[in-house]
Amino acid sequence: MANTYSSLFYHLVFSTKNRKYFLKPDKENRIWDYLSGIARNIGATPIQVGGIEDHIHALLRAKPVHSPSVLMNQIKGSSSHWIKNEFSDLFSFGWQDGYSVFSVSKSNVAAVVSYIKNQREHHSNLSFEDEYRRILSLHDIDEVDDRFLFG
Repeated sequence: MANTYSSLFYHLVFSTKNRKYFLKPDKENRIWDYLSGIARNIGATPIQVGGIEDHIHALLRAKPVHSPSVLMNQIKGSSSHWIKNEFSDLFSFGWQDGYSVFSVSKSNVAAVVSYIKNQREHHSNLSFEDEYRRILSLHDIDEVDDRFLFG
């Protein structure tokens, strides 16, 4: 085969430091847009970015040269700096260490987009902790150490 073809979709999940409610509704659209811009600037395609006050979900289409760890390093590092400078009341903002990344098949992209768009409604009945445990279980990640899961 003379060329390389790929279709890689990553569902990224990451939280604010200590899951503090930094990402208020009056700021979230600007933050989601900024996160999308970072993804575009590094060559990924943001499909959907959203979340609620204490965590983010992002669905990105990436090229094979984009490792999830490099994507997350760029997204979290650049956005943390921007958020602290852009919003004077968020001078102590930070992202929690670590993240989760899950592969998504093309056939499931629409469902993940809908899931991300409906985060606020979704979390009216489900805590982040329960949601996160459920996502991990759906991806057969059952052996987690609670000391590091939400710290």
